[in-house]
Amino acid sequence: MSKRSLALLAATFVSIIYGMTFTIAKDVMPRYLDAYGFIVFRVGGATLLFWLVWIVMKWSGKMPSEKIKWSDYPRIIAAAFFGIAVNMLCFFKGLSLTSPISAAVIMVSTPMIVLVLSAIILKERLQKRMIMGLVLGLIGTTFLILYGKSVGNAPNAGLGNLLVLINAISYGFYLILVKKLMHTYNAFTFVKWLYLVGFFMVLPFGWDVFESVNWVVIPTSIFWKIGFVVFFSTFVNYLLNLLSMKELSPNTVAVFIYLQPLFATIFAIGLGKDELNGVKLFSAALIFGGVYLVTIKKS
Repeated sequence: MSKRSLALLAATFVSIIYGMTFTIAKDVMPRYLDAYGFIVFRVGGATLLFWLVWIVMKWSGKMPSEKIKWSDYPRIIAAAFFGIAVNMLCFFKGLSLTSPISAAVIMVSTPMIVLVLSAIILKERLQKRMIMGLVLGLIGTTFLILYGKSVGNAPNAGLGNLLVLINAISYGFYLILVKKLMHTYNAFTFVKWLYLVGFFMVLPFGWDVFESVNWVVIPTSIFWKIGFVVFFSTFVNYLLNLLSMKELSPNTVAVFIYLQPLFATIFAIGLGKDELNGVKLFSAALIFGGVYLVTIKKS
C-alpha cells in the first residue's frame, strides 16, 4: 500500500473516530461526569501519553535533538488556549447540552471559519463565491442554533449549539497558530508542551467537579467510553492526523471533516441516541452548500 493510500486511510479513521466521539462522549455527560471534569480527565490523560511517548522515543534515539526557541513559546501558549482550553471546554459543554448530530453538523463550518480568520489575520483575499458560501453557512448555523430542537438528553440545544460554534471558531484560531510550529519542529517536540500548558488552563474549570465525582457508582462501560475519548479521540487521532498531513494537502485533509456528520449520524441513529428532522437536514444543506462554495477551486 502506498504512503498516500495509508494517509487517506488514516484520515478516514480520524473522521470515523470523531463521528463516534459525539455519541460516546454524550453517554458520559452530564449524567456521570460533568463536561469540565471530563475535560480535565481527557487533557490530563493525553498529556501523560504524549510525554511518555516522547520519553520512549528520546531513549530509543528516534527523537531529533531540537529545542523550542523562546520566541515560539508565546505561540504555544496561545495555541494551547485556543486549541485545548477554549476548544475542548466549549465543545464538551456544548455537546452535553445538545445532540450528537447537531454538534457534528456545526463542526463542518470549521473550514469556513479558518478561511475568514485567514482573511483577517493573514490578509488573504476573499472571492465573491466565498462570501456567498460564508453567508449560507452562517444562515444554516444560526437556524440550527435557534430552531434545532434535539431529542433525548438535550436540556438546552440552543446554548449547546452556540458553544459548539464557539469551539469551532477557537479551533480555527488554533489551526492558524499551530501551522508555523508544525513546519518548524517535530510534532512531539512541541505537542507535549502544548498539552501540558492546556492541562493547567483547564484544571481550574474542572478540578472541583473531577474531585467530587463518585467513581465507585460509575459503570464499567462508562469507564471504557472515557478511555476511548482519551486514547482514541485525543491521542490516536492526533497521531493519525500527523500521518495524513505529511502525505496529503491541507485542502484534502479538510475534506474529511465533512465525513464526520455522516459517521456521527449513522452511529447516533443506529444506537437510538438521536434522530433526523427537517431543521437539521435544512441546516446541514445550507452549511454543506456554504462549505462547497468556500472550498472549491477555479479550474
